[in-house]
Amino acid sequence: MNTAEMTKRMAETSPRFMARMAGIFYLMDFAFAPAMFAGSKFVVPGDAAVTATNMLAHESLFRLGFAGNMIALATYFAVTALFYELFKPVNRTISLLAAFFGLAGCVIIAVSCVFYVAPFLVLGGSSHYFSAFTVEQSQALALLFFKLYSQGFGVSFVFFGFYCLLIGYLIFKSRFMPRFLGVGMAIAGLCGLAFLSPPLVHYLSPYIMLGGIAEGALVVWLLVVGVNPERWKEQASAKEE
Repeated sequence: MNTAEMTKRMAETSPRFMARMAGIFYLMDFAFAPAMFAGSKFVVPGDAAVTATNMLAHESLFRLGFAGNMIALATYFAVTALFYELFKPVNRTISLLAAFFGLAGCVIIAVSCVFYVAPFLVLGGSSHYFSAFTVEQSQALALLFFKLYSQGFGVSFVFFGFYCLLIGYLIFKSRFMPRFLGVGMAIAGLCGLAFLSPPLVHYLSPYIMLGGIAEGALVVWLLVVGVNPERWKEQASAKEE
């Protein structure tokens, strides 16, 4: 096989390859996403002292959760970049806007993760800056940091909600993926937007899982089927004309 034939073969498989890679990274995000809640069960909202004791007793689990957070974050960055390239032929502007919301959500999580590890700086007393605080004040700060971490995640879900809505629209308007996946991602987006109101999230909690099921269906499709490369190229060519 000469160089020209190899280049042509790679060009033909590129859309499907991008889809499969997006599916792999999306699956990795699903696998590591539970790390976000690794330490939540040890946090007692109204009791800073008990929460601090639990944190110190399970510090290794919290730090493992932080590592999982970072991996999930990196994989979602990859998904966002791949989806931008994959859906650019449908609508470049909306694909770029979707990427903006996806990356904004990732940045918010990255900042929130600082508050995830901050309690151990306060409780461990590793810096002389915290010697001015009493034990009770340090415990209260630790609980406050974890609450800020949780609040940050709530905000990020709103951005991911917009992201999923836009991806759902792009899938629905595409000619290389089935429309039911687009409807599913739109539902996932609405579930994310529910985090605009914490009481609404609590009320809809039994149905929020529908968003995860819809995203899971997209992951399976990307891994098993991918996209129709001929239709992807047709739509890409139509945009270039």
